[in-house]
Amino acid sequence: MDCQGCEFIPDLYYDQAFQIWVTVDANGLATIGMTDISQSIAGNIMHIRVRRPGTRRPPGKPVATIESAKWAGPVPNFFECTIEDANLTLLNDPSLLNKDPYGAWIARVRLTESADIALRDFVTGEIAKQGYLARIIDENIECRRLED
Repeated sequence: MDCQGCEFIPDLYYDQAFQIWVTVDANGLATIGMTDISQSIAGNIMHIRVRRPGTRRPPGKPVATIESAKWAGPVPNFFECTIEDANLTLLNDPSLLNKDPYGAWIARVRLTESADIALRDFVTGEIAKQGYLARIIDENIECRRLED
């Protein structure tokens, strides 16, 4: 689905502001990425820093920070977790977030609670789609991707 150039993937879990997406595998390993909305608002992403593997992160403490030409800030974290892995390809070429935000994950974290509990405030599927579209329309967001 595409609205004003913004791609939406219904199988992902999204935070309430549609800044990040999350997937969780059967072993409780969560993959975190940035949405098309977020990468468009941030602009050309120039630097990403992910916390060291093994670092525990409580809710509210970011798993990474991102710097763009017009913005610098945290990748929000909504659950208790431990950093497992950073996307080294992305760290070497942060612009991948602007080219393919759903393919260029930022970090993988080990959840310390079940996915059902960790993702209780996230939305997915049709509910996420309606909220995603509402944010795009309410804020008149136009998503743009960098070309290779």
